[in-house]
Amino acid sequence: MKTVLVLGAGRSSHYLINYLFECSAAHGWQIIVGDKVKSIAESAVEQFSHGRAVQFDIHEESAKEAISSADVVISLLPPALHVPVGELCLAAGRHLLTASYVSDEMKKLDAEAKAKHLLFLNECGLDPGIDHMSAMKLIDEIKSEGGKIISFESFTGGLIAPETDPENPWRYKFTWNPRNVVTAGQSGAEYLKDGKRIHLSYTELFREITSVTVPGNGEFEGYANRDSLKYLETYALQSVTTMIRGTLRSKGFCSAWDVLVQMGCCDDTRVINYDEGMTNAAFMNLFIKSKNQKSIEDKLMHAFDASPGDIALLRWSGFLDNEPIGLREGTPAQVTEQILMNKWKLRPADKDMIVMWHRFVFEQNGVQNEIQSSLMVKGEDEKRTAMAKTVGLPLGMAARLLLEDKISARGVCIPVYKEFYTPVLNELKGYGIEFREKRLGK
Repeated sequence: MKTVLVLGAGRSSHYLINYLFECSAAHGWQIIVGDKVKSIAESAVEQFSHGRAVQFDIHEESAKEAISSADVVISLLPPALHVPVGELCLAAGRHLLTASYVSDEMKKLDAEAKAKHLLFLNECGLDPGIDHMSAMKLIDEIKSEGGKIISFESFTGGLIAPETDPENPWRYKFTWNPRNVVTAGQSGAEYLKDGKRIHLSYTELFREITSVTVPGNGEFEGYANRDSLKYLETYALQSVTTMIRGTLRSKGFCSAWDVLVQMGCCDDTRVINYDEGMTNAAFMNLFIKSKNQKSIEDKLMHAFDASPGDIALLRWSGFLDNEPIGLREGTPAQVTEQILMNKWKLRPADKDMIVMWHRFVFEQNGVQNEIQSSLMVKGEDEKRTAMAKTVGLPLGMAARLLLEDKISARGVCIPVYKEFYTPVLNELKGYGIEFREKRLGK
């Protein structure tokens, strides 16, 4: 009997676990779900009579036994724990799948994984994941038709559906780890634009915005995400003049968020002791040196060039309220997360929304052409989110293909090969995850 072990039963696991149990019914596979809090794992498998839950802590000796019991391990744990899991998988001779970016430490496991004929598949979720697969499908198609790609832009956003929380001016709520949302972008970004390599620091990131129009879904703004340049070789796009991968947000988001970044409210590196009963507004005042303006709004506009629109978003979020922050100590990022949680936590009837958009500009037969490809997926409620669906299903499908011996790749890799993207993208269509493509001649 083949066995799949899922590590982590949090917010991104719902569709993955359900998909795997559907496969187990057809193939007779065993599915085990492990979480540091065993009751969470038990809740994830309780509706499946043949499901099994275990307590899993990478730092405990029982972790080796849990990994040894499986053929394939899928890790939804925090990214920093993937390598320790990978090391145990190497020792036990087990395959590993994650949705996280390939770290330098993970790359070091490549040679041994190949030697042991193991697949360590990473970046197989939404972004990274579906973005890679959908992009490579079009890249391969354009090249097969004799096209030469000049420019590639790709943006993805986890937002909220238009009917959800219509008064929310950010058009955003937490659909994945809140701390990661608050600290996103702190490594800056690198990309290529019109032949020029661009490097942005964290304090520049939310000021360099790309306007994006997604057909049928409206106007958005995108900011660069991490290092786009490393994908030039991965996608075999070394000759392009523009290469940017980024994050989508609704209009107005980046400007208001930039105020928090410039202030230092997203700093997660230092712990501050706060006065008892400190309010949200008092917390904001900690980061404002200007003493001449009467109101906090005036101070923000004077010291951080905040616009009236920025102020409106911050006020709606509660940053200017006289409510206690509820912490006596913590990093500024922790306080910011706490404040935002009051307004950004998904409610039972809320629906999130995933929007992805690619644009290719290419030359073919002496003529410049353009292809735009877009995806929109809505969630059903706070648990059955579009984020969980688009992150979890590709992982589950890759695990199925691997167990059915339909994947030959081994070592540390990402799903940019046809043996991954063709079956996964085709199967995703059955779950309502399908791209719309529009070709434009110039």
